[in-house]
Amino acid sequence: MITIGGVTIKGDVVLSPMAGISDSPYRQITRRYGSAFTYTEFVSTEQLLMGNTKSLDMFRYLETERPIFFQIFGSDLETVVNASEIAASKKPDVIDLNMGCSVAKVSHHGSGAGLLRNVRLAGAMIEGIRKKTGLPVTAKIRLGWDSHSLNYLETVKVLEGSGVSAISVHGRTKAMAYTGFADWNAIGEIKSKANVPIFGNGDVVSFSEAMLKKKKYGVDLVLIGRKAIGNPWIFSERSKEEVGWFEIKEVILEHLNLMLNFYPSEDDYALILFRKHFIRYIENTGFPEETKRELLASTNVNQFIDKLESVKMDPKFLETSEIINENINCETFVSLA
Repeated sequence: MITIGGVTIKGDVVLSPMAGISDSPYRQITRRYGSAFTYTEFVSTEQLLMGNTKSLDMFRYLETERPIFFQIFGSDLETVVNASEIAASKKPDVIDLNMGCSVAKVSHHGSGAGLLRNVRLAGAMIEGIRKKTGLPVTAKIRLGWDSHSLNYLETVKVLEGSGVSAISVHGRTKAMAYTGFADWNAIGEIKSKANVPIFGNGDVVSFSEAMLKKKKYGVDLVLIGRKAIGNPWIFSERSKEEVGWFEIKEVILEHLNLMLNFYPSEDDYALILFRKHFIRYIENTGFPEETKRELLASTNVNQFIDKLESVKMDPKFLETSEIINENINCETFVSLA
């Protein structure tokens, strides 16, 4: 158990913030399966100040999702600080500043990982948000812009001096995006020198591995991203391979129902958004390929459910998978939707 600015966090693993993935429906499910708290998807501070309804809607949540961290991003100090007041009006527990998104249209304009090239500005943002809202402020960073600018120790020092309450570290540079492998030795080095809680992130494929990394590198908590998509069981001591098809199907239907309620305007819209989750739920289960194609092409919710219910599957499956460093980033799933 750790405390972040007066907010008590119980647990060891948490769902990493991911655009198009960590919305309220999936946060509810992962929280129930053991995620220590929840992050929203990252939200543009410019869009918040413009009153963009879609951006404001990304801050919708249920009380069962608490503790909840609102993640924001931006490149202009005044915009970020003023937008944080709008975010704070929705009563989050913590505000998190994204300093890790590697997508060019974000980072190359000074937001996300772009702040790694201007850590003094990032520090001013942390201090400004904290003073404006009175809330704990955290940050999610990478090791640096590229292998020639590994400034993670400087970044942590500046953020600590600005009053940051905790820092999550993705063990890659901006240039790496999601290629190669996360450097957990660097994450461990940060933890050994930091004065605030440090969360580690990168390449974790199971709950047991998260626990091993937590112990080996001394981090306070472990974030799990890509391997948590379609696999809420990763936040418990059960691997997906141990879960029978009946339970997987029940969670699929529950998740779809939550999305239908959360995105009520059009059923087909929620179903289309759900596809990226569905394909991961059935990964390595032996799900019939032809039926998968039919379901992914479906735009009718009732037909989708009927088809899924009719699938004949072995109650247990034993296939396992290795982590694949897909080019998944903070915008990929928005574009897929």
